[in-house]
Amino acid sequence: MAVATSKDRSLTKGLYKFAEIVEKETNGSIKVEVYPDGQLGGDLAVFEALKMGTIQGSTMSTGPIASFAPRIGVLDLPFLFKDQETAYKVLDGKIGQELLNDLPAVGVIGLNYWENGFRHLTNNVREVKSVEDIQGLKIRTLENDLHIDLWKELGATPVPMAFTELFTALEQRVVDGQENPVGNVAINKFHEVQKYLTKTEHVYNASPLLISKKFWDTLTDKEKDVITKAAEEARDYQRQLNKEEDDKMFDYLKQQGMVITELSETEKQKFIDKVQLVYKKYAPKFGEDLVNQLLEAGK
Repeated sequence: MAVATSKDRSLTKGLYKFAEIVEKETNGSIKVEVYPDGQLGGDLAVFEALKMGTIQGSTMSTGPIASFAPRIGVLDLPFLFKDQETAYKVLDGKIGQELLNDLPAVGVIGLNYWENGFRHLTNNVREVKSVEDIQGLKIRTLENDLHIDLWKELGATPVPMAFTELFTALEQRVVDGQENPVGNVAINKFHEVQKYLTKTEHVYNASPLLISKKFWDTLTDKEKDVITKAAEEARDYQRQLNKEEDDKMFDYLKQQGMVITELSETEKQKFIDKVQLVYKKYAPKFGEDLVNQLLEAGK
């Protein structure tokens, strides 16, 4: 199993937990090795390897997955979920399952949704307290058209690149800033090369647990059952860890000297207003009905 996040991040710890359960419940007939830190490549390379069966499992954000299964990108629409509980309700329900059902056609099984978390903006140029403060900042984004368009609408210059290249790009000032859940910011030491963090919560990042279909098809029904149950237990464990990580990491980053900025309700609304064109552009691609169902469910 390959993952872009470091060994200390909740997503990676979730994979270690999953590995432990699967090995125990199959009496070692399935061995699970976890490769963190993007050792086996960035998300797009790992997804290709899942399709080929050279990597058997991973968890990654829906943004990169949408390059292969476009409809799942609907979950990356900005300001879709007001909090984590709402996100869980939607993802663990009918809509979430329906989107995972698109994956076998591209060679991957999606078992359930883990959590990368709400994404926040960091930069090394100025404190961002309003939409106007974003103008002209070069921001690294996911390699995903929706994310690129989102940052264009907010007035930034988006620069898509793999997560594995990001620290160096920040250090060398190739980009001014980036956006990620706070756990990624802290654990990857972005505070060493970024001064300002704004709690934008512009996208909630689900991180599906993926298994190569080629590998899945070699398993017995009993083994599939063990993996499915292990995925549920590991998901709940990982989400809890991620919540704890969120709480701790903002304090930690403050202690490291980062300026942490909360947006006022008025300013947050301006962000939401600014990105409505993203909905106009992408709703027809994902299906107006699906987008409307999500907006209704996310209230």
